[in-house]
Amino acid sequence: MGSGKSTVGALLAERLGVAYRDTDADIVAAEGREISDIFLDEGEEHFRKLEREAVRAALAGHPGVLALGGGAVLDPDTRAALAGRPVACLLMDVDEAVRRVGLNTARPLLAVNPRRQWRELMEARRPLYTEVARVVVATDDRTPEEVARAVLDALELNDA
Repeated sequence: MGSGKSTVGALLAERLGVAYRDTDADIVAAEGREISDIFLDEGEEHFRKLEREAVRAALAGHPGVLALGGGAVLDPDTRAALAGRPVACLLMDVDEAVRRVGLNTARPLLAVNPRRQWRELMEARRPLYTEVARVVVATDDRTPEEVARAVLDALELNDA
């Protein structure tokens, strides 16, 4: 959450000359409401089902840069589908997350004690992120342009 995946993803797509797509945006467009509303109205399980479907469709039909929601890797089938692909994981520490997104209640998984919740989410998800990622790039104290360059360099796409 707040790692810059949407901003950096769009920059990467531009630099690579390909299309950009964000599965969270796909879900919002398909449902006609914000993710936080889906969580509140139908719960996390329902949202994760929508997320699995959105990721599956995007991986099958989108040849460009794809940004996935932070919880997409919770699904084993999604992790398997990402295997062998040029996946970059963008990470930051909790202080950077606070600076960027404020850890407010607009993030449904951070509604109560956001700092502790963020740490717990990251502890649970970090191994899954690194399992699917070919590269891990820290975003702390970096501009989106610097992060995009680091991703391109790490994936050896800097000449693309």
